Amino acid sequence: MIEVYQKENVVCVEGTIESFGRKVYVYLVDGMLVDTGPEKLQDELIRFYKEYPVELVALTHSHEDHTGTAAWIQEHLNIPIYLHPQSIQLCEQPGVYPEYRQQTWGSRKAFQALPLPETIRSRSQEWTVISTPGHADDHVSFLNEKMGQLFSGDLFVAPKTKVIMDSESIPLIMDSLRKLLQYDFDSLFCSHSGYFENGREMIEKKLHNLENLTLKVRSLSEDGLSVDEIKQKIFPLDYPIIGFSENQWDSRHIVRSILEGQPSN
Repeated sequence: MIEVYQKENVVCVEGTIESFGRKVYVYLVDGMLVDTGPEKLQDELIRFYKEYPVELVALTHSHEDHTGTAAWIQEHLNIPIYLHPQSIQLCEQPGVYPEYRQQTWGSRKAFQALPLPETIRSRSQEWTVISTPGHADDHVSFLNEKMGQLFSGDLFVAPKTKVIMDSESIPLIMDSLRKLLQYDFDSLFCSHSGYFENGREMIEKKLHNLENLTLKVRSLSEDGLSVDEIKQKIFPLDYPIIGFSENQWDSRHIVRSILEGQPSN
């Protein structure tokens, strides 16, 4: 199911995977489509693409919930699709990822992308492409300082972080949040929690929470607690996604990444 509405001259496409209750957003601004959503929503998104003029695609990263309809767009709309250079070869092959993610988002078919430049131009606007790794190594954000708008992909998601994937890095996420705060922007368009008028404040809040969490984790580690003991003390709840993902998502990864300073491979 998708719902289409506008915020600040941005067409927001709010998608819901009803069987899982998961939300994902696609945005269309000045002819530029930011991400393409998951294959599970393709039929509804095709109707959207046929109604609204899309002139180019800018992908925040290569995960299947952001690239799931890119192959259809390439085949039927014949418009450029831009992606971080390191993931171009990966996306030339069908997506390979765990079964639970296929169940949630569908299959990502192969497509060909162009490397994202340092700035990307839509119909009448220029967007700064900012490298913001942490959620994924190839993650970028798109900023229009003139309009005060930031498209943050999966970097923000929520002000408080309770679970992350085993490939994510809290220290890198914090670095990326700090990098964004060096720029001038007001509103935030997140790929999983939508539009925030007070975007800068939300980014600041997330960074503040992660800084406090980092101090707490390091303090407990210095007291001699293990990763699992720290996880149990700070995150005692067993979130459903932990079991559903067979621990690819887990609060434990937050603790580990803080103590290691980098994600595991």
